[in-house]
Amino acid sequence: MKSDLLRKPSGPSGKVHDITPESARGPQSPDWAYVGFGLYHLKPGETVSEATGDREAILVLVEGKAQISCDDLDFGEMGGRMNVFEKTPPHCAYIPDDNHWSATATTDCVLAVCTAPGHGTHAAQRLGPEGITLTPRGKGQNTRHINNIAMEDRDVAGSLLVTEVFTPDGNWSSYPSHRHDEDNFPDMTYLEETYYHRLNPGQGFGIQRVYTDDSALDETMAVKDGDVVLVPRGHHPCGAPYGYEMYYLNVMAGPLRKWRFENDPDHNWIAERDA
Repeated sequence: MKSDLLRKPSGPSGKVHDITPESARGPQSPDWAYVGFGLYHLKPGETVSEATGDREAILVLVEGKAQISCDDLDFGEMGGRMNVFEKTPPHCAYIPDDNHWSATATTDCVLAVCTAPGHGTHAAQRLGPEGITLTPRGKGQNTRHINNIAMEDRDVAGSLLVTEVFTPDGNWSSYPSHRHDEDNFPDMTYLEETYYHRLNPGQGFGIQRVYTDDSALDETMAVKDGDVVLVPRGHHPCGAPYGYEMYYLNVMAGPLRKWRFENDPDHNWIAERDA
């Protein structure tokens, strides 16, 4: 049975993902309300545009280059990473709510559109590559490398938390298993999350599990290049098989722009050992 948490791209070109709070809702995610994720595959000269309405957006040039502008700012040509697995810091832009943005591809381009409720608190601005440094996290087969685009330490958005993760082949990521599905700050924050996955080489696959402590939700998915996984609640580790490195772009949002989580008690000993 196909999981409603696993979303496949709609095709090879144009807007291949269009995940909204409304379209994200399903049997395992009936209360989804915050995170939106769109993805465009563009050819040189193609233009796309969107109004943000009551939502803020962070545009991430996953691959390629594009001319980016919004009502408040012309960013000029952005981008420089032609293959995501170059692992260089991404070019990104923050677009406030009640605004309008457009992008014209100047090369083949993969453009991610991360959205969440806006609060009118932040101005349009570039978010990268300046200020983003590839940083290792974890130990041994749990090692991965992080590009923090808009996490809590960067006061650049009202709701959105956005980061990139590169997981070497044979390694695990988002591990030890952890959850952030309770609005109980400072112990935990409620954050919906999407994972946009890429694999290198592209014919590969990765594994992502989404499960709750009581097993009311327990799904294990084989993710392929270009897939998106929704995490409405529960723990959500993923693994890259030997021979295939994994990239994912995370988008998180909830009532509070803080990232507080709790490890699965069965696996917390790993975090304690590696601390």
